[in-house]
Amino acid sequence: MKLSFALLLLLFTASFTYAQQFVLSGLIKDADGKPVPFATIYLKNTTKGTSANIDGFYTLKLNKGSYELNFRAVGFKQLARGIDVVENTTLNIALTAEAYNLNNVTVNANAEDPAYAIIRNAIKERKKHLNELNSYTCDVYIKGVQKLKGAPKKFMGRDIQKVLDLDTNRKGIIYLSESESKFSFKRPNNIHEEMISSKVAGRNNGFSFNKASDLIINFYENYLLENKLSSRGFISPIADNALFYYQYKFLGETRENGETVNKIEVIPRRANDPVFRGIIYILDDSWRIYNTDLYLTQNSGINFVDTLNVNQQFTKIKQMYVPTNINFQFTGSILGFKFQGYYVGVYSNYDLNPKFPKNFFSGEILKVTELVNKKDSVYWKNNRPIPLTIDESSNYIRKDSIAKRKESKPYLDSLERENNKFGLGKLLIRGYTVNDRFNKESYAFDPLWRGIFYNTVEGFVLKYGVTYRKAFENRVNYSIRPEFRYGFANQKLTGSISGNYAYNPIKRASVGFSFGNGIFDLNSFGSLTPLGNTINSLLYERNFPKFYEKKYVNLNTSRELLNGLQASLSVDYNKNSTLVNHSNFKIIDVKDREFTSNNPFNPNEETPLFPNYTSFTTTASLMYAIGQKFITRPDGKFYTESKYPKITVLYKKGFKDILNSDVDYDFAKLELFQERIGFGLFGYSTLLIGAGKFLNSNSNYFPEYKHFSGNISTIFPPNIRKFQYLEFYQFSTNKQYFEAHAEHNFAGFFTNKVPLLRKLKLEEFIGGGYLSSPEKRNYKEFYFGFQRLILRASYGFAYDGAKKISQGFRLSYGL
Repeated sequence: MKLSFALLLLLFTASFTYAQQFVLSGLIKDADGKPVPFATIYLKNTTKGTSANIDGFYTLKLNKGSYELNFRAVGFKQLARGIDVVENTTLNIALTAEAYNLNNVTVNANAEDPAYAIIRNAIKERKKHLNELNSYTCDVYIKGVQKLKGAPKKFMGRDIQKVLDLDTNRKGIIYLSESESKFSFKRPNNIHEEMISSKVAGRNNGFSFNKASDLIINFYENYLLENKLSSRGFISPIADNALFYYQYKFLGETRENGETVNKIEVIPRRANDPVFRGIIYILDDSWRIYNTDLYLTQNSGINFVDTLNVNQQFTKIKQMYVPTNINFQFTGSILGFKFQGYYVGVYSNYDLNPKFPKNFFSGEILKVTELVNKKDSVYWKNNRPIPLTIDESSNYIRKDSIAKRKESKPYLDSLERENNKFGLGKLLIRGYTVNDRFNKESYAFDPLWRGIFYNTVEGFVLKYGVTYRKAFENRVNYSIRPEFRYGFANQKLTGSISGNYAYNPIKRASVGFSFGNGIFDLNSFGSLTPLGNTINSLLYERNFPKFYEKKYVNLNTSRELLNGLQASLSVDYNKNSTLVNHSNFKIIDVKDREFTSNNPFNPNEETPLFPNYTSFTTTASLMYAIGQKFITRPDGKFYTESKYPKITVLYKKGFKDILNSDVDYDFAKLELFQERIGFGLFGYSTLLIGAGKFLNSNSNYFPEYKHFSGNISTIFPPNIRKFQYLEFYQFSTNKQYFEAHAEHNFAGFFTNKVPLLRKLKLEEFIGGGYLSSPEKRNYKEFYFGFQRLILRASYGFAYDGAKKISQGFRLSYGL
């Protein structure tokens, strides 16, 4: 027995000694003793390695043994160093600037720069290198840091130093996160990433949104970063048409790992084209990209930041080169806030011949499990490949301790006592909210100003509601909202209660209800906003919206059936009544103009548009997003923007005699919607096409008709399905219809070429709409204009057949 125990102990000790790892660490500097940030350290002929931090410090865990290490940084000569690891070891490295030789190159006065021949070869081989790597897996570590370098003392009345936890100079780290993932790729565009660990400073239970796919920028593609920093993307220095946009300068050549590396400067032919600046390194003979040190500026048309530097390093594996270090560094300023930061990704342990199980790539591009944010500080100390800087380490300690303190009931109670103080200004302007964060519940009282408006049916109206919300783990929640509405002219009080329970965020599943009575627009899409109608009515004596009263009960549910396939079902029981005007009050009495009646088809006389009736209906719909990609986290399922259309099928039926229902009809529609169809440098398009038909309309009334999103206002919120010149009610149908909307945003393709407009960063767009139904055949409208962020201005024309019926300016706002 004792002998067996001794042998077992010996084996255990031997295996422990064999598996024991030692830490190799050090500082990487240049010849002047300055740190070399983000230099890479890899075992020779492998992709096992790490990266230095921004201060040049590195750590690498190795088993006992002898190793040859390669130290690399863009712009420096690669250094190979052999080392025997028998204990924790410090190895400081000094890198010398790479000397690129021009001795073997002769350039005559009128001769073409040698860089052009190299670039032509790289362009010729572009598609080959783009497609040669069929599949792979690798480990990915990502660190993201954002810092404020300066900020105003106050913003919107709040002390910025306290809100963002800055130092006395209003500087400091405002975001710090790390993540580890297993990344898988299979051509043509299948990706899957599983997050292993995640840490966000100040969010002990938070999940990082880091994605390896966001960092991979492939210069073998013609266009890059489309719809990210710019609507139309940027042209690669080796794109098929790159010679039209770039000039090139040969800076020299050197030898690394037995291959010739050419250093080439890329220079925009025109200062304001969507192109990169900087250095690209290309290997002789194979014409592959070896390194990049490229950047974008505001002249390139980037949004949100002033400069973005893209630094890549590649390592050879089995005659192919794969990225092992990718670094995005950025600077910018907005509204007095000056910021900078970086996102660095370390890609290691590549497998170029993985065997993926069946259905491995299912549309889920990132999976975040519940335990990824539970790793403690010991785990991170032992596993993070890039050491923390002193600032980053202290930021974690401070913010994590604050976050832990904020989770305690005494702290939350003290916080609520301060934040929940009642203020009349809050109630009038922003609304008043009472939070109980410890119990994850809140009461939100509507702002008063938004609930006071005017219309000719009710006169001045007071509408008010309170929303109670209770949250549980992983975004499961329910809400209940009572609401009342009182019209002072018709002296009518209406009210309702609605509720919703989101019970499965992963399946996007919820159930809801509402019941009560209320005043509703005859057009189910709505017409003017209450504020817009108030202004038009009181100042211009125009009462465009028309209303009816509805007493109702609604039950609804929605759930994802398959990836990208969302199903919804609702049951409605309504008692609908016509209304008439009760007020003709106005501030300005416009000459030769009077308010119209509440019947849009008989504006001069108050006649009922429909008899009072009861309806019992059900509506079922399926919405399918083709090729939908998504992220799964414990707190929900998050869709990414699809490259393919969304198809919606809807069926609605009115049942005769059920609960004394007076309606009898069947309606079906099919709709196709595609957002942001990319056209490279020419911008992007958005398209919506819909068609529907009442299969029978034996008993139907105007509120049940198919309505269209019209507009007759100069200022309105934008929506692709909105006709910009169509009347609200005249062309609703109980038969069949076809509608189409299309818009193309050139994303500055033309305005970028005009010096004065270029500074405004305007995006030009054109669009149009078409509608055909028995009530309105061949209605067409066309418009063109400019937009900047959320503001748009356009001018357009509307035609009924060949007859022009309207034209004018339109202003819109919002996303």
